[in-house]
Amino acid sequence: MASGHSAAAPTMWRYGAAAALLDRFVAGATATLAAFLVVAEIVILFAGVVARYVFEQPLTWSDPLAAFLFLWLAMLGAVLALRRGEHMRFAGVVARMRPNRQRLFESVVLLTILVFLLLMFGPAAEYMQDEAFVTIPDLGLPDSWRVLAVEAGIVLMILTVACQAARDLALREFLAGIAVVGVISGVLVAVSPVLADAGQLNLVLFFVVLIGAAIACGVPIGFAFGVATLAYLALTTTVPLNVVVNRLDQGMSQPVLLAVPMFVFLGLLLELTGLARSMVAFLAALLDTIRGGLSYVLLGAMLLVSGISGSKAADMAAVAPSLFPEMRRRGVEEGELVALLTSSAAMADTIPPSLVLITFGSVTGLSIASLFAAGLIPALVLSFALAVVIFFRARREPTRTERVALRVVLRTFMVAIPALVLPFVIRGAVVAGIATATEVSTIGIIYVLIVGATIYRPVEWSRLGPALVDTASLSGAILFVIGAASGMAWALTQSGFSADLVTAMQGVPGGKTGFMAVTVVVFILLGNVLEGIPAILLFGPLLLPVAQTFHINGVHYAIVVVVAMSIGLFAPPFGVGFYSACAIGRVKPEAAIGPVWKYLAALTIGLVAIAAIPWLSTALL
Repeated sequence: MASGHSAAAPTMWRYGAAAALLDRFVAGATATLAAFLVVAEIVILFAGVVARYVFEQPLTWSDPLAAFLFLWLAMLGAVLALRRGEHMRFAGVVARMRPNRQRLFESVVLLTILVFLLLMFGPAAEYMQDEAFVTIPDLGLPDSWRVLAVEAGIVLMILTVACQAARDLALREFLAGIAVVGVISGVLVAVSPVLADAGQLNLVLFFVVLIGAAIACGVPIGFAFGVATLAYLALTTTVPLNVVVNRLDQGMSQPVLLAVPMFVFLGLLLELTGLARSMVAFLAALLDTIRGGLSYVLLGAMLLVSGISGSKAADMAAVAPSLFPEMRRRGVEEGELVALLTSSAAMADTIPPSLVLITFGSVTGLSIASLFAAGLIPALVLSFALAVVIFFRARREPTRTERVALRVVLRTFMVAIPALVLPFVIRGAVVAGIATATEVSTIGIIYVLIVGATIYRPVEWSRLGPALVDTASLSGAILFVIGAASGMAWALTQSGFSADLVTAMQGVPGGKTGFMAVTVVVFILLGNVLEGIPAILLFGPLLLPVAQTFHINGVHYAIVVVVAMSIGLFAPPFGVGFYSACAIGRVKPEAAIGPVWKYLAALTIGLVAIAAIPWLSTALL
């Protein structure tokens, strides 16, 4: 969290030198352990690949151990992100206020986070006790040892927030923050009997009004989701609050998400070893006379790597670190960078092997092979729509009038060959069955380390430690948002919202056209508030039969649903994918929230074309 105090307002830090010592100890210990866990995950996953593919002796314990350590890495990364101010937040509203008002809001934000963490402490302990009766297969350890990571992370975040409050806030600001948070909490508790009888209006109050207000005040996105979910369950239901911890665990512990820190580190390693510089130098020489050349490269790169990891965050992390530094040097605004990254990730969700399409086929019985074939042309349609936006946007960019000499292009190409081979190495390893989507990033990491040390010397190895810490922090920020969104999605479904939606969709006027139009709107909105996979699991099996009563081809309907939901997932104000892209690009959301709309508008036009022309989805079947 950014400091907002001034010399005229001495902070509470002066009242406790012990707090400063505690703060340094927590920061150092957390960073060291998190960096170690990143290395451990790489070693474990790569060892599993070597044992299975080279020695044909699978390590039965490698995947369970990697999953065990993953939750610890995610929670420690979330602690680091909190200390370093890397949890995604929207500061556009507060930034326009006077300094004294900003400090008040900073106090409210810190205390909101603190109250949330304190309320989570007890449920996390209960959840850990429940998991003590579960044994982790092949490790023989109680699962409580794994979920202890949640409790430890909560404690460390409480200490971090307390130290930040002492460092950044004056006593009067701290007390004012307590008063504001206390009044809001008191009002919600006082009206809870009324809320219990309000039915679905509670969804608007907690998941629209409360989240919107929290985000506008500057509360980090993940904590805003968590606060709303916790408040909704505590004040309007009898559901035990350890369910929130359970959903946080389940959301952060999805096996495919292990690819996120691995691809984040791979992206940082590309920059550290020089592979990124060589690749960008070649592409710059090749496309130097084309306005927006590297923007087209980013778009093509997302088409190429999409689906390898199974995680859109990991796909973005594999591309952005290589291209963003050079694009910044060429004058592309930061907001435009993240807007293009966001929209290109949304565009590529139907490219095989798409985890979302696999999930849709699994829960509905549609042929996964047919879905893979159906997704190719729509992805090209959407990429063309984005290319049109790039073309018109790039007209404002300067360009060289002289072509780069062919010998320069050839020289940079020869230097860049090892870097250009990397995407094919990664995709080839998945297609050949050498590694899973989660493991394949480690092959890329080992490849980059070897090539960087032997070809692109000298490597700045002193930057390796900070890169490991950066990986943990960025991954923690992304995974915490996903975990909190998982809890919010569960609360929405338990409210009966899904059943009401199906009933409403069955009564849509306008026949086939009206139903498809409402599908586009509804799934964009659902994607904005629900993470993609949970939404597919909930609504795919329910709405596909309804679509078929309107004589809509099931595969065509699936492609429309996936694209619509992906657009919503990467759209402000609630889209988790949008904030993941901001975190990966290290750009504040308020800088990207304006530029992203023209790209999303282009995707929506493409989606309307896909929905209106079934041939685009069925031509390759």
